[in-house]
Amino acid sequence: MGFEELLEQVGGFGPFQLRNVALLALPRVLLPLHFLLPIFLAAVPAHRCALPGAPANFSHQDAWPEAYIPREPDGMLSSCLRFAYPQALPNTTLGEERQSHGELEDEPATVPCSQGWEYDHSEFSSTIATESQWDLVCEQKGLNRAASTFFFAGVLVGAVAFGYLSDRFGRRRLLLVAYVSTLVLGLASAASVSYVMFAITRTLTGSALAGFTIIVMPLELEWLDVEHRTVAGVLSSTFWTGGVMLLALVGYLIRDWRWLLLAVTLPCAPGILSLWWVPESARWLLTQGRVKEAHRYLLHCARLNGRPVCEDSLSQEAVSKVAAEERVVRRPSYLDLFRTPRLRHISLCCVVVWFGVNFSYYGLSLDVSGLELNVYQTQLLFGAVELPFKLLVYLSVRHAGRRLTQAGTLLGTALALGTRLLVSSDMKSWSTVLAVMGKGFSEAAFTTAYLFTSELYPTVLRQTGMGLTALVGRLGGSLAPLAALLDGMWLSLPKLAYGGIALLAAGTALLLPETRQAQLPETIQDVERKSAPTSLQEEEMPMKQVQN
Repeated sequence: MGFEELLEQVGGFGPFQLRNVALLALPRVLLPLHFLLPIFLAAVPAHRCALPGAPANFSHQDAWPEAYIPREPDGMLSSCLRFAYPQALPNTTLGEERQSHGELEDEPATVPCSQGWEYDHSEFSSTIATESQWDLVCEQKGLNRAASTFFFAGVLVGAVAFGYLSDRFGRRRLLLVAYVSTLVLGLASAASVSYVMFAITRTLTGSALAGFTIIVMPLELEWLDVEHRTVAGVLSSTFWTGGVMLLALVGYLIRDWRWLLLAVTLPCAPGILSLWWVPESARWLLTQGRVKEAHRYLLHCARLNGRPVCEDSLSQEAVSKVAAEERVVRRPSYLDLFRTPRLRHISLCCVVVWFGVNFSYYGLSLDVSGLELNVYQTQLLFGAVELPFKLLVYLSVRHAGRRLTQAGTLLGTALALGTRLLVSSDMKSWSTVLAVMGKGFSEAAFTTAYLFTSELYPTVLRQTGMGLTALVGRLGGSLAPLAALLDGMWLSLPKLAYGGIALLAAGTALLLPETRQAQLPETIQDVERKSAPTSLQEEEMPMKQVQN
């Protein structure tokens, strides 16, 4: 008897599992609040060089910036340069001052903003870009983008650590570490007194938040039967969408970056308390030989689900037999993901898919410029469009399978980005529609990736495998903000990069085995016993047998 049979006795989908999904909803909501926070936290409002006050005898006070600020080719006042000396304006006395400095008919000299900047505070009262003494604009704009890269680099490192540690010490214990670390480091970030302190604390916050990305989905799936994994996976992913839309509301209500960061961090406190009711994975406990704890959780599951359990079938001795079959002899390592042929094939394909999913998703999500809506409307629309696409994922993974859904959603992302390149910059309505469609497809690809990857790896290596794929995925997420800087070479180059990588990931997804209606593998041997299908027809045969 295997764990699937034990789960069938105690109930593979019922009040116990629904409570588990509800308790783990908070991490799902918190993730987009932090991951997409740079949209508001690092926003760069309109700005220009700070200027000395206009002289008392200057009669055109409103025209004073014209005397100091040159115009760009598009007619807008420059954001990063000023004239070395004030320029002559019609009906003013500045012509005489210009002559006194030796500037007659020559091209006026321009210099960087030496006295700081003046910012438009109509949309944001404060961001890290406008913070006093930071001024992350013009020559320093790279540091503004780098803050997001540092954050995702932290997520990358955290994914490795949490993936390994949660396979060794358990899902529930490491989830507590993630909550506490996120709370402490988030508060430290909000209190940052320098850019260096902010960059360090945000990087460490990213490492802590990685625990949510690695632990939550497998902890849910490992308590679910085969039939209900899809609906529960898609249902839990809607909490991410709720977080995306909630961020638009919170960002609209709180315009100061310190208070905004505080607002998205404090919910970790009730999350810590909620762990009292979150169960440890019984699958994991059995692989570690911790039979008494697994037996206690299984009985609790049966009681909540209203299942009458026979003492013989769910006795501690019966559970011990299952544990003996699934017990891990040695601790898992990342090398185990590449020791055997089938696992090696799965791991290599998954890292390419996850890199493409993250790179394109965050490239689309963090770029809200050039659209017909303001930043708050765009963020709300980007969140709302995810809901119908999640329904599309639910229907597609059930009927077309995980593999084709993964490839199709990535292909849709690439096509939306590619088509947007062909649209004129004047056609903002069409550009907005394509951006929203691309965002929907990229979110669908993300939802599928979590479900698909969790089903590909065996229980003994599931967290380790998720840690590896999340590591490479966050590498893609960390490079996405930097890729946006490529617009200095060619305006369309970032979108071309996002679309091209998404297309590569779509092709790679087709090389993965299908997992629709398949039982979760428990050991490495379970994965290796399944020979890779050579065609769709060969793959569908075992699926039909399971359905029958």
